[in-house]
Amino acid sequence: MSRGGFRGGGRGGGGRGGGRGGFQQRDFGPPDTVLEMGTFIHAVEDEMLCSSSMPDKVPYFNAPIYLQNKSQIGKVDEILGPINEVYFSIKMSDGMVAGSFKKGDKVFIGGDKLLPIERFLPKPKVEGGTLLPR
Repeated sequence: MSRGGFRGGGRGGGGRGGGRGGFQQRDFGPPDTVLEMGTFIHAVEDEMLCSSSMPDKVPYFNAPIYLQNKSQIGKVDEILGPINEVYFSIKMSDGMVAGSFKKGDKVFIGGDKLLPIERFLPKPKVEGGTLLPR
């Protein structure tokens, strides 16, 4: 056997994680319908800063963002601000320029790329601590 042989635990496929199925994000194109996610405020460096128009929802990180005609302009990069005033930035797709948008322009998202705001609120405490089986 040569020096350093059989790396990878003998599973074949070689290399890191070789041969195993892992999570792969696939682009399935635009959704059938898009919902108004927010409004463009201004360009920051090469990204768009937008205010959310959905007080009860928060976008997924890396969720595709579209124009109303379902053409993708970028992906959610960061989510900012207090829970009652959510902002988000959009990392632009190739060929898109954040500075070409006007203040007030609407941006859209697929309904399957939203989380309920409750996921980010503190959980109510259960009196007496955790519940244990007796």
